[in-house]
Amino acid sequence: MLVAGSYATYMLASRGMDPLLAGLVLMPVFFVIGLGLYQFYYLTFERRGSDQGLRGIAFFFGIAFIVQVGLILAFGVDQRMVEAPYIGSSYEFGEWLNSIRIPNRMLVAFGVALALTVTLTLYLGHTFTGRAIKAVAQDEGALRLMGASSVAIKRWAFGIATATCALAGALLITIGPVDPNLYQLYIGRTFCVVVLAGLGSMSGTIVAGLILGVAESIVLSTAGTAWAPAVAFGILLAVLGVRPAGLFGR
Repeated sequence: MLVAGSYATYMLASRGMDPLLAGLVLMPVFFVIGLGLYQFYYLTFERRGSDQGLRGIAFFFGIAFIVQVGLILAFGVDQRMVEAPYIGSSYEFGEWLNSIRIPNRMLVAFGVALALTVTLTLYLGHTFTGRAIKAVAQDEGALRLMGASSVAIKRWAFGIATATCALAGALLITIGPVDPNLYQLYIGRTFCVVVLAGLGSMSGTIVAGLILGVAESIVLSTAGTAWAPAVAFGILLAVLGVRPAGLFGR
């Protein structure tokens, strides 16, 4: 859904809309799509028996492959990119000879991602539905005893996650070109950030993302690009062996 959000942003941006505005416009659409996907998963898989974890992985990996093939058929395998005033320019500071330049697209993406993380943290921590989303991941049975529908809460949570993918996809195509196979580069990184931060820790994802980014940059500059994909899996295995709950997990 992340790459699908990037391509949907590309379609709107090609008609003159700003990529970030396109991401915001697409969030309600992706939210509804997420509700429908989870409802389909619940009716066809989850309601029929146990092994929800294995069934869920198989189902959503299947969805990922379907989206990938659909994007290839619709757009081909060529990379796509967008244009905006903050793409291609940079912010420069420091002395003239030793100045440091940071691309504005990176600053914009970081700022939007930080704002999105803060918003989700406040939502999950200060609203009934947000607390219920956390509760359903910890003890689904106890949530039912409180009179809340676990299915409705999980459906709502999946809708929020899918809507977030729309804005994240807009940020992704803002910082660089995308292609239908790009999601494969982020699977290991996603697992690494989630495990490193700890389940349920929104603020921890920022720190985990920074740790992973700095680690990959160090490996890129010292060992070469061939070793960069191994960084995420190396950190993932190390954290699982030392602290399975993550750095910020309880």
